[in-house]
Amino acid sequence: MDFEFPEEQQAFVEQVIDFLDANDDPDVFDVTRENMAQIVDTPARRAFMKKLSDQGWLGMTWPKEHGGQDAEGVYEYLLNEQLAYRGGPQIGKGVGIIGKTLIRHASDKLKREFLPKILGAEVEFAVGYSEPQAGSDAANMQLKAVHDDERDGWVLNGQKTWTTSAHFADWYWVGARTNPDDKHRGITLFLVPMDHPGLEIHATWTIGDERTNEVYFNDVFVPDDHVVGEINSGFQYISEALDLERFTMFTISPILQRLEVLIDYVQNETRDGEPLKDDPKVRAKIAQLATEVEVSRVLGLNFLSKAAVGKKPPTSEASMYKLFATGTSKKLANATMDIAGPGGQARVGTEEAPMKGRAESTYRYTVIDTIGGGASEIQKNIISRRTLGLPKNF
Repeated sequence: MDFEFPEEQQAFVEQVIDFLDANDDPDVFDVTRENMAQIVDTPARRAFMKKLSDQGWLGMTWPKEHGGQDAEGVYEYLLNEQLAYRGGPQIGKGVGIIGKTLIRHASDKLKREFLPKILGAEVEFAVGYSEPQAGSDAANMQLKAVHDDERDGWVLNGQKTWTTSAHFADWYWVGARTNPDDKHRGITLFLVPMDHPGLEIHATWTIGDERTNEVYFNDVFVPDDHVVGEINSGFQYISEALDLERFTMFTISPILQRLEVLIDYVQNETRDGEPLKDDPKVRAKIAQLATEVEVSRVLGLNFLSKAAVGKKPPTSEASMYKLFATGTSKKLANATMDIAGPGGQARVGTEEAPMKGRAESTYRYTVIDTIGGGASEIQKNIISRRTLGLPKNF
C-alpha cells in the first residue's frame, strides 16, 4: 500500500488550502469545536457551504448522471481533512450518508427532489436513528410507523434522541419500525419535513457544550412517495451509511492539530525552572501519542484503499479506524490535561491558561467521539464477528 498521495491529489490539496486561505472567517472556522464545527448553523456557515458548492466540491464522487464528477473517494477525504484541520464545516451528511443512499436505493422522484438541493448546499438534514432503548443498537428502534391505506402513507408515533441538527434542519432522515416481528428486517427509512406540525423538538446539551435534541412524533403523516427504498430494508441502508459516517465524521486532522498544539506547548514551557521538553516522562508520552496518531492516520488510509476496490464501504476497516482513532484522541486529551497541570482546567478561550484552555475543551469533546456513530463497544463487536470470526454471543 502506497502511503503517499500522487501529484494530482497533492495539487488538489494545495487548491483547497488556497481556497480556505481566501475564505478564512472566524465565524466559520473554530478549531476548539473539534469535529462538531460541522453542525453549526449560521448565515456565514451556509454562505461558506454555498461557496464549496460553487467550486464543484460537493458530491464529487457521485455519478455524473446525478450531478457528480465520478471522482475517486480520496478527493472527498482530502477535502474533509483540510476543512476539519481548520475547524470548519465538512461536506456533511447530505452529501455522504443521505445523498449516497438516495443514489443507491431511492425512487427517481426522491432523487429529483433532493439530489440537486444537496449539491447546491440548499438543504440541511437531521438524522434520526437513536432512541431511549436504541442507542448504538440501531436495529432496536421502536418509533412506530403504521400504514394508512386511505391516505396512501404512514403515521409515525414515538421518540428519537440525540438528533443533532434537528433545531435547524429542513428535513428529517428517520428510521421507524414497520414490522414489529423482525428486528433487522422491520425498519423503514422516511424523509419528513422538520416543520411538520406533529414534531416536537426539545434541546439537550452535551458535555461538549453542543446542542443535540429529543424529537417527539405525534401522528406524523408521511406519504408513500417519501419512503426511501424498499419497505423493511431500512436497517440495511443504515448499516451501509454508518460505515461512511464512522470514517468521515471522525477525521484525523483535528487530532493532528491538537498534537501540534501540545508539542508546541511542551517545547516552549518550563516547570520548576526546567524545560518541559527535557522531562523524560513527558518526552515518552509525546512519542507514544505521535506513534498512535500515525497509526490512526494509516488505518484511515487502509479504509480508503479497501473502499476504492469495493462497491460498499468496508465495514471492519471503518470500525477499526473509528475505534482506534477516537481512542487515541481521548488519550491525547487526557495527556494534554495531565501535562498542562492545574491550569489546564481553565475553560477554553482563557488567554492565560496553558494552550488557551484547549486541554479542558478537548477533554470534554473526546468523550462524545467515542459514542457517536456507534460506541466503541459496538465497534469491538463488529471487528470480533466480521474480522476474527467470533460468535455473536462471545
